[in-house]
Amino acid sequence: MKATVLAHPNIALVKYWGKRDDALILPHQSSLSLTLAPLSVTTTVEFGAASDQVEINGHTAKGSERDRVLRVLEAVRGEAGGKLGPAKMVSRGDFPASAGLASSAAGFAALAVAAREAAGLKADPKVASMLARLGSGSACRSVQGGFCEWRRGERADGTDSYAVQRFDAKHWPELRMVVAILNRDEKEVKSRDGMKHTVDTSPYYAAWVKDAEAEVPRAVEILQRKDLQALGELAERNAWRMHSTAFAADPPLCYMNPATLGLIQHLREQRKKGMPVWFTLDAGPNPVLLTDAAHEVAAEALARACGAVDVIRCVPGGDAELKGEHLF
Repeated sequence: MKATVLAHPNIALVKYWGKRDDALILPHQSSLSLTLAPLSVTTTVEFGAASDQVEINGHTAKGSERDRVLRVLEAVRGEAGGKLGPAKMVSRGDFPASAGLASSAAGFAALAVAAREAAGLKADPKVASMLARLGSGSACRSVQGGFCEWRRGERADGTDSYAVQRFDAKHWPELRMVVAILNRDEKEVKSRDGMKHTVDTSPYYAAWVKDAEAEVPRAVEILQRKDLQALGELAERNAWRMHSTAFAADPPLCYMNPATLGLIQHLREQRKKGMPVWFTLDAGPNPVLLTDAAHEVAAEALARACGAVDVIRCVPGGDAELKGEHLF
């Protein structure tokens, strides 16, 4: 009745930005991401505890953080027939929250897979993806590795909204993502709140949904042929358009800072000199640079020259996987 799973975070190349159902965490449009190694979160779940216990990175979870975990555990109890009893969950990540990479994506992916395994349920990536989504939307894309598409779905109950693996981690081994941490401060407006504010007030939002949905099949075709320039251009324009919807919200919402724009401008200058490097940017000030193995050292040097206080070099990551060593 105990299981431990390691999962990786992901970075969206076609962004998820806005929910059509806040309770079920159903998106307005599909998205596509790359799972990132070596960054990871490891989670152990055991049913049969005296009471529900949730520990994340050494502290006892409280409030909404605890509630989101318990929601996933309760869904597993329901799937297993409700006879599992309380659970103990311990989760630890090996990368800083300040990296701008959603540790919750890796954490809830690991939780979903571990909880189902601990409950004795048959492994099923589709079911695990929908389960992870209940904790964090982007977590549905971290159950499997490589390049994953989160399908928007149409059903009101969310049973057709889950992630599918388009290409595994071995598809494009030369691809690199370089996380440039320009600012470690906690952002003033969390992604969840920023999404809702944008959906509710931005006149650009409907155009964003239509455009982003159309970008997903384009991204899949680009990934199939491993066209770095085309992928970089798509990732950049999708990031700009996502942030443009936030700029147009009322009041405006800006996640960038001067250092963000400075680094982006330097990327343009380096491309003119022949360096293949592009960016994507989630809801925060820290760009993630897209390049290849031959240029990742140069990309790191560029990020540091532009003020990055830390840099994390990443490669395509694999599926959430069971581990033999437990956290308790």
